[in-house]
Amino acid sequence: MRRRQIMSMLAGLALAAGSLLGAGPAAAADEPPAEFGSDWHDPVTAAPPVARPDTKSCHVTLAEAQFRDFTPYKGSYAPPKGCGKSWSRVVLRLDGSVKGRQYDRLGHLTVGGVEILRTSTPQPSPDGIAWSVEKDVTRYSDTLRSAQPVEMLIGNVVNETYTGVLDVKVTLTFYAAGGTAKAPAMPDKVLAPAGTSLTTPRNSERILAEVYATGSGGGCEEYWYLTVPDSAPYSCKAAGGPYREVQIKVDGQLAGIAAPFPTVWTGGWSNPFLWYVIPGPRAFDIKPVQYDLTPFAARLNDGMPHRIEVSVVGVPQGRTGWSTPTNVLVWQDEGSAVVTGALTRHEESMPLNSVTYTAGSEHRLNTEGAHRLTVGGHLDTSHGRVSTTVSRALTNTSVHRWTEGESMDALEGTWSDDERVTSGGQVTRSHRTYTMDGVTTLGEGDRLRTVLALGDKADTVVARSGHRLVWSRLDDAYTGDATYTANVPRDQRHAVGTTAERYRLHGSGGCYDRALRTVQGVLTEDRRYC
Repeated sequence: MRRRQIMSMLAGLALAAGSLLGAGPAAAADEPPAEFGSDWHDPVTAAPPVARPDTKSCHVTLAEAQFRDFTPYKGSYAPPKGCGKSWSRVVLRLDGSVKGRQYDRLGHLTVGGVEILRTSTPQPSPDGIAWSVEKDVTRYSDTLRSAQPVEMLIGNVVNETYTGVLDVKVTLTFYAAGGTAKAPAMPDKVLAPAGTSLTTPRNSERILAEVYATGSGGGCEEYWYLTVPDSAPYSCKAAGGPYREVQIKVDGQLAGIAAPFPTVWTGGWSNPFLWYVIPGPRAFDIKPVQYDLTPFAARLNDGMPHRIEVSVVGVPQGRTGWSTPTNVLVWQDEGSAVVTGALTRHEESMPLNSVTYTAGSEHRLNTEGAHRLTVGGHLDTSHGRVSTTVSRALTNTSVHRWTEGESMDALEGTWSDDERVTSGGQVTRSHRTYTMDGVTTLGEGDRLRTVLALGDKADTVVARSGHRLVWSRLDDAYTGDATYTANVPRDQRHAVGTTAERYRLHGSGGCYDRALRTVQGVLTEDRRYC
């Protein structure tokens, strides 16, 4: 997964709430070296580990493989014995190791056709690194209650140049329900559409879709936020510019919109030295975008197959690079064999995508994008009529600046995704903001420097009758500044870099606040504030 011109020119030279866990946090470290050496601290993130209840647990190995090429691992899963089939929590853990030289690679894991993990990999040191990722997968309990086929793939290339073999093991830990650790209200069914065809249970009363939307693969769509119209002199072009939007349709009718997260993989922005220890937000545990399709439940409950289509607005026709695997989560009405109702509201604004290119010694592209969608419907359930309205508003502003030959390339962008769901008298409001502010320069002596800040923020409130029931505020901020000599062998790069992350999560569930800092691959700070 690599970048274009300045970024693709250097591709051959630049060898990088779930949580990523290092081999062990270091509160303090020895004096950092003057520059990167042949080894550095194992990857680590400030994100919290998955909370685990104090109940009986059972373990299952889900996959164990060495990835050298694009051959998927195929195995089988059987539910654990001794922990029942109603779990208070199910935790997935991926443990990996790699050494030598390797690019960042994208991977996925499916159980019974349901994608439960989408991930990417760190770039190794010559001496080798180890990393771990944890994810709460309790919502997939329906799939995990029966024997299933398993498939995992982290596509890789190993040859005389790229020597890193990805050695990976994935386990599931099941925590039995009991005492204060009660089984949460999970979906009754987890469905993986067959292509674009989906048939739901006829008594569905809540339906969510989740899409693991990722732009990747080394082409321009990995850096979709930097694309420009055909009229601008830049290496990555898209007629409509950089505005992207992930849409889901039911039988051809727009049912949901979402802003994609601008993920930066561990080779991103032409500078792997930014990511050797601290990855960018979400890079190793890719969160799906979610859509509440409950207003369409009456249509979907007719027992017939329906067409579910996911697309990414703004991608030039014929261009590859986006992956959109989709799961559908269904809650059923136990008191009804069939739930009926109607779609009663569908309002869509005219999409805005304004792109202004200004030529000059420093080229400039200003982008403004926006879109709104409101859908509503009602269902006649065994506990009365329930009306659901989903409103979502997307906005994007960005300023892209670059010089001739792209020896300077800079972007400042903000993406907002606001959602309000009203159902049965309960209101859930979510405000998501993603930010990117970075510049790459290729200067005297082929010294390439990247300075970059990334932000992942989310405020969520659940209220009833004007009273706040649950609330949370997330602020995950990454900053990095790294420089190395391009166009030389690896041992002559003389790379230096500092990176930092602070992950803050406050709300009705408590407080978590952790900060990390690295210098030349050494973890120099690990502080907890709550």
